[in-house]
Amino acid sequence: MPSPKKVRPRTRPTSGEPLIERPARRSGETRKVTSPAKRASKPPERRRGKDAYASSQSQTSTNVLSIDSLAKLDALNEKALHVEQERERVVQKERDKKEKRERDKEKVVTGRVLKDRTKYRRREEEEGDYADEDEKRIRPREQRRKKSRVVSGAILEEGRGRRGGFLDSDDPGKKKKRLCWILVGMLALLLIILIPVGVLVVGKQNNSNNASDDSSSTSSDPPNNSNLNGESENDIPMSAKGSILDPFTWYDTQDFNVTYTNETVGGLSVMGLNSTWNDTTRANPYVPPLDEKFNYGQMPIRGINLGGWLSIEPFITPSLFNSYDSELGIVDEYTLCAHLGAAGAASVIEKHYSSFVNEQAFADMQGAGFDHVRIPYSYWAVTTFAGDPYVPKISWRYLLRGIEYARKYGLRVNLDLHAVPGSQNGWNHSGRQGLIGWLNGTDGALNGQRSLDIHNQLSTFFAQPRYANVVGIYGLLNEPKMTALPTESVLDWTTTAVSNIRQNGIKQTIAFGDGFLGLPNWQGKLQGIEGLVMDAHQYVIFNVQQIAFTHQTKINFACSGWSSQQTQSINVATGFGPTLCGEWSQADTDCAQYLNNVNVGARWTGTMNLGPPNTAANDVLSPSCPPNSGTCECSDANADASDYSDVYKQWLMMNAEAQMTSFEIGWGWFYWTWVTENAVQWSWKLGMEAGILPQKVWDRNFNCTETVPSFAGLPENY
Repeated sequence: MPSPKKVRPRTRPTSGEPLIERPARRSGETRKVTSPAKRASKPPERRRGKDAYASSQSQTSTNVLSIDSLAKLDALNEKALHVEQERERVVQKERDKKEKRERDKEKVVTGRVLKDRTKYRRREEEEGDYADEDEKRIRPREQRRKKSRVVSGAILEEGRGRRGGFLDSDDPGKKKKRLCWILVGMLALLLIILIPVGVLVVGKQNNSNNASDDSSSTSSDPPNNSNLNGESENDIPMSAKGSILDPFTWYDTQDFNVTYTNETVGGLSVMGLNSTWNDTTRANPYVPPLDEKFNYGQMPIRGINLGGWLSIEPFITPSLFNSYDSELGIVDEYTLCAHLGAAGAASVIEKHYSSFVNEQAFADMQGAGFDHVRIPYSYWAVTTFAGDPYVPKISWRYLLRGIEYARKYGLRVNLDLHAVPGSQNGWNHSGRQGLIGWLNGTDGALNGQRSLDIHNQLSTFFAQPRYANVVGIYGLLNEPKMTALPTESVLDWTTTAVSNIRQNGIKQTIAFGDGFLGLPNWQGKLQGIEGLVMDAHQYVIFNVQQIAFTHQTKINFACSGWSSQQTQSINVATGFGPTLCGEWSQADTDCAQYLNNVNVGARWTGTMNLGPPNTAANDVLSPSCPPNSGTCECSDANADASDYSDVYKQWLMMNAEAQMTSFEIGWGWFYWTWVTENAVQWSWKLGMEAGILPQKVWDRNFNCTETVPSFAGLPENY
């Protein structure tokens, strides 16, 4: 703003000779001019400068003025003085009124307290607007108007301005009109504030309720994110705004520490974690609290998987895939993310992370008697690579929050890296269905190294003291398909990975997958490495010979077949040694929707046509239900559990109890899985509610010592 022009002060007339103020020739100079008569009466020596010189030169002409002329001139001077005094009186009166009005204004339009008038005048004094106290009272009218400044757009200091429709308040007659304009301005300001907030809220609700017109996961109320109250977006550095570290962009902030930090360990963010933790909780009376040792191999693991949560699996959450035309080829997390695009995928999938598993799930798992939880997660929780459509890093904070929930309820965690770059098995739960690109194919070695680098970061992070008690098992890789991979390459990779992980400080047991080689075939492999446990996944329904067993035979196999395998495997002379069952289910068919891939049928009904890149040898086009049992069908297996017959419920319960008994011969087990959208026989939560799984994992009626009934009346083909 330019500096205001300095105004030459007027001096109020005083007693004595009349003064007529005239413009000075130089800054700061004021000339007093007397009337001609009185000036003529002064002797020349009392006049200085040019006045004295001029008087001496015109003495004769002054003396020749008549008495009448002098009298008339004095009269004119007196009249001019009177007029000047009257004008100053009117001006002062008007100024006093205006100053009173200004003192009555205490706040600006936004409600901010007005600057003290004294402070304002003091500032003007410093700028030279006033020469002295008298000058303040009688400066010219055109210079008395304060300059207004715009604050935040239409918000004007002291409610006065010359922009945005505000009127000058000098005219009292316009007071009502000015008030109307102020109200209009306030309303406009409220709209400016409320409309963007409304758009943000609606947008966020749309993200939570309709994150994609095409798909939705298990529905729940959107998180309230109340822990953002009191936080300021201004605390987020500009470089982090809109990034993975900006909690104001998170769909769900519940139970996260939303104070900004860019601290990392192993290149992985600690954002969202609190600085303290408590490891004194006990999951149930049969196991020690977290801060005491769990004697693996002596006390059985009774665990549960959180499948389909951080690594999406179509049969667990079919709603994410149901609405797409089969011609689009959306069959896994890779194709789903590619179809939705980066923003759409982030919206849909984070909503799934938030709603599918929450704190209540961990409380319920503890309530069911579990003491361990296996948490599958994928490599894109850590990083992504060129060409990856996956949602990067968002699942990382949900993994960390899940571990903290497990800690709260005394559940020990089995960390399960479920997907690595290139895919280790070509199945949809590895992220991308199709070819195996890990330790195989053109980029096989590259993807092998990438997965080692990822474990380097992970093991550095989880070697922190806060995870020493709550993380009981550190998993290397879920289900590498060693029947299609070079066995030695997998063993070499495993040896290198274990060495690196140990060097980074991980002291917990490290789990590796059996690779479907068969438990006896692991005798002599990796046995020189301390602190390992082999993870075997035991299902009868993915084997065309075993799925054809009758109901009675399936339970007998669960008792004798699984138990003999466990006994053989835990003996280093006949197997690897320490062995646990990381996945199993009570299901007796493969009928669940999308279990064998999206839009692919079942072995049970002979409709499993996998298509390329699988070979015809992998297809099952003949029914696999027990021979001579009638037409194989899936409607009863997929029915609502409330429609199950009593004998079928009895069989399902006994089948589960038989497997638990056998797997506890080894290190124990993890059921697959805690919750599904509708596949009851794959969900402990839904099975428990339906009465086909125990209310407590240790509360069982069958332990393989009784004779297995024939289950007469239970159709073998449904």
